[in-house]
Amino acid sequence: MSTFMLEIVTPERKLYEQEVNMVSVKGAEGELGILPHHIPLVTPLRIAPVVIKKDGKQTVVAVNGGFIEVRKDKVVILAESAEFPEDIDVERARAAKERAEARLKAAKKDEIDFRRAELSLQRAMNRLNVKTAYDVIG
Repeated sequence: MSTFMLEIVTPERKLYEQEVNMVSVKGAEGELGILPHHIPLVTPLRIAPVVIKKDGKQTVVAVNGGFIEVRKDKVVILAESAEFPEDIDVERARAAKERAEARLKAAKKDEIDFRRAELSLQRAMNRLNVKTAYDVIG
């Protein structure tokens, strides 16, 4: 089966660099499945799991926004932050979720704090969902 190089890079480090068969991401306009020889593109990413398929196995990474760049021979995900399920601290994610929910209740919808709390809640939920899925299948 044909492969392509996938890199997942955060401001802190290169999280992932391997030949893969497919990657699935949630872009600004919806879900994208990237296979070898995909047309080149650049699009923003939503806060959502990234699913990597390699040799019949599936890996899920919690990616919290950023961009995906599809080149002829390589796909690069420039993530604001990204974590493998085994690196996710569930208690920390739950605490962040609770703080964000409390801030959402207190903030007015037109305030910057409301949007920041919304994004914080999305990041926490993404991490918890990836961790839960990993615990079930991993």
